[in-house]
Amino acid sequence: MKIALVSPYDYPYPGGVTNHVRHLHREFTQLGHYVRIMAPSSNRNLEREQDDVYRIGSVRRIPANGSIARITLSFRLARRVREVLASEQFDVVHAHEPLMPSLPPTVLKYSDAVNIGTFHAYRGSYYGYFYGRPVLRHAFRNLDGRIAVSRAAKRFVRQYFMAPYRIIPNGVDTGMFDPTRVAPLPQFQDGRPNILFVGRPEKRKGVGFLLRAYPLVKSQFPDARFIVVGAGDWQDSPYRAYIERHNLRDILVVGRVSEADLPRYYRSADVLCSPATQGESFGIVLLEGMAAGVPIVASDIEGYRQVVTDGQEALLVPPRNERELADALCRVLQDPALRRRMAERGLQTAAEYSWQRVAEQVLDFYVRTANRSFPSYSPLEMPAASAVM
Repeated sequence: MKIALVSPYDYPYPGGVTNHVRHLHREFTQLGHYVRIMAPSSNRNLEREQDDVYRIGSVRRIPANGSIARITLSFRLARRVREVLASEQFDVVHAHEPLMPSLPPTVLKYSDAVNIGTFHAYRGSYYGYFYGRPVLRHAFRNLDGRIAVSRAAKRFVRQYFMAPYRIIPNGVDTGMFDPTRVAPLPQFQDGRPNILFVGRPEKRKGVGFLLRAYPLVKSQFPDARFIVVGAGDWQDSPYRAYIERHNLRDILVVGRVSEADLPRYYRSADVLCSPATQGESFGIVLLEGMAAGVPIVASDIEGYRQVVTDGQEALLVPPRNERELADALCRVLQDPALRRRMAERGLQTAAEYSWQRVAEQVLDFYVRTANRSFPSYSPLEMPAASAVM
């Protein structure tokens, strides 16, 4: 099967959707499919460096959902998109965030393939969908099948575009985070409790509440160490200024780390803390923590409740509440038996979200959608996909 994976986001820049696309690309390729990625990029040399990626559009930084979306806003993409589609003759075009400007809607407009859209986002409301429905409806109608990564994401998009959606979750590379294969970082193996935060320096990620919980945790665990990892400009963030202004010692702001080192940070942690306040449709960080065998303390928000169960893999606390957050962190740190139980349960849960399983579900959805929307297609004409049904 010839598959195009389309992303609206800056391809070299790390993010949930980009990681999702990369992992599907890897799994599909290993199963013998021909896969190409179409995405904007801040790296002008992307196509020379990766021959399976089409760079379509330059990148601009746009505020969105309490974060910064790195997307292309160019409306002069049509010629390049049509050239790629005509040359490749894809069987399936799979657009991620298919209504996000401006690459996915352009690809869907000109695609004659089986068009699939995956909706990742979740928020309380979105003025872009509300006011943009008359325009976006055309792109939406070009979708033959629709996927949402969680119930929260499904409910969000159905507020604006009512249709059937199949829930297929995000995945995790269980091998990459396997605690039997990944060694902790030696500088953190000094017997001190390590609390890990993984995320960008954005308000909705809740790192401010973790900083406010710091003195409460330190009052019970004076030698506790806080490790902050994640892409973004931490140096000039208000969180760095807060740490310096309040003279908060034992907070190590690492910032962005390599893909190879990230699992080692998880393995070095006694507990993973994810105090996000909103806008999380799923919780990929939680999956990574569970796959690494790390107990979790996280906010009790809808996107997280669909990945973990309170009292099993994680302790869930009310969002925006530093005292409850600190109490839960201290409870985990002081109870080795609880940590072991949570870690064991997390490993079991993470296995259910392996990228192999997710990719098989997506391929099955491709074939079922093709058979429903294009009766002349059959699984026999897509042998690699039918093999995983």
